[in-house]
Amino acid sequence: MGDLNGLMTISSLWRYPVKSMIGEELRATEVGDKGLLGDRSSALLDVETGKIVSAKNPKRWPNVFSYHSRYEDFPYSDCVRITLPDGSTVKSDDRRVNAILSEALGRDVEFISQALNNPQLEEYWPDIAELDNRDIVTDEDMPTGTFFDLAKIHLLTTSTLDELSRLYPEGRFEPRRFRPNIIVNTDQSGFVENDWVGKTLKIGNDVELKITDLCPRCVMTTVSQGDLPKDTQILRTAAQHNGAHVGVYAEVLKAGTVTCDDTVSILS
Repeated sequence: MGDLNGLMTISSLWRYPVKSMIGEELRATEVGDKGLLGDRSSALLDVETGKIVSAKNPKRWPNVFSYHSRYEDFPYSDCVRITLPDGSTVKSDDRRVNAILSEALGRDVEFISQALNNPQLEEYWPDIAELDNRDIVTDEDMPTGTFFDLAKIHLLTTSTLDELSRLYPEGRFEPRRFRPNIIVNTDQSGFVENDWVGKTLKIGNDVELKITDLCPRCVMTTVSQGDLPKDTQILRTAAQHNGAHVGVYAEVLKAGTVTCDDTVSILS
């Protein structure tokens, strides 16, 4: 897996104002106990099922990755601007926002910024032999009071993307398939961050993250986004060679500011 002390820097930073919509790339951001400032602060609620709208079930939400979200003001505000697939926009404080999004998505939805006490989403499991479930939809619990799937920060290394590309050269293993918050540039090879679980990562002068677990991947990595084609082999490659994991999850031990090109180190 390489030397844990190899040169590492922040390559890029991402946040996703509305869960399961395309987000925005940042040069710098505050990091606190809720993760990156403004990350997944809102979501859409499926009025009929009472579940959070998620690209994890592309059978019900086939084009949610065609919606973009960004904050109206930088670095953060209470208002989110959503760009629809046809290029039109609507702001979250527009009284018509629910009607506009419902018509576009073909189902009644409600824009919400107050997380639920017992949030759930639907997850479709593709027919891939290495997965626990195959060709079914399951109801999945989310952490109480959040719009996150499992954890508040997701890190991914360039080494892992390079390794997956080596294993499946025809695939396009671009960061947007995996929706990380922090991409770490490394000069090592292989699935480097697998060795970080249980360790503390320091970024720049302030921020410290506890790496808590490997990040399990799902059908979201295979669906089309813009010019990225649908490709089930993306997930199959991760399943065959790394237990369907890509990247790691983290919790914040010490808050502060992170900036692209900040040095990243593993604390002993």
